[in-house]
Amino acid sequence: MRRRPSRRLLGVLAAVTVALSLFTPASTAGAAPAATPTATSADRAAGAAAQPLSTSTPVVFVHGYTGSAANWVTAMSVFRLNGWSSSKLFAYEYDSYGDNITNAQGLASFVDTVKSRTGASKVALVNHSMGGLVSQYYLKVLGGNTSVSHLASIAGANHGTTFASACLIYTTCRQMYPGSSFIAQITSGDETPGDTQYATWYSACDGVILPYTSTRLTGATNNLVACQTHIGFLADTVVLGRIARFVAS
Repeated sequence: MRRRPSRRLLGVLAAVTVALSLFTPASTAGAAPAATPTATSADRAAGAAAQPLSTSTPVVFVHGYTGSAANWVTAMSVFRLNGWSSSKLFAYEYDSYGDNITNAQGLASFVDTVKSRTGASKVALVNHSMGGLVSQYYLKVLGGNTSVSHLASIAGANHGTTFASACLIYTTCRQMYPGSSFIAQITSGDETPGDTQYATWYSACDGVILPYTSTRLTGATNNLVACQTHIGFLADTVVLGRIARFVAS
């Protein structure tokens, strides 16, 4: 006759099962920085990233001060994982030491080229840091909002940053300093003009955008990330995934 396992053995097996369950990896959404009081729904959305999104909207990435197209390697990878083809992802480069008015005019020409190449009537813009100033001038002053379906600003210097005091010898940095005539021009009146959908992502741990609330735009969906550094945003796949889903909305 087969002997039944002792109660002690059954107890050990049960304890092992519980221990293993405690160390089972959580979903990637669980590791995401909390964004707002609605973080629970945002995390559920992050978990849905396994189901690629399909979109035909071209995306133009706009780097920050001293940045380049190389800043967007991770972001483009995340967008491809969410359904974009490489032929719909573009990075605009400009002169960080020149003039943001000229840079915005260059962005306007770049967007027109992307629209012509892809056949799309509108593009989505994703910017970082000083790229927020370039984008806002294009949308508000140059009327670019008619060509932009979505704008996602990541740690954008949308209302300036006192950090720019370190480089005031350059026009772009003087324009980026709070209270500049450039800032006044892009923030007066409606900060989110047209039918474009606007969203921002910002964090108290930024360290470069000072004050960190400078990124917020009146009329936009402003997402507070629990703690992320200014450059860290560019490698934050959770935030970038949320931005991809925002652009696909």
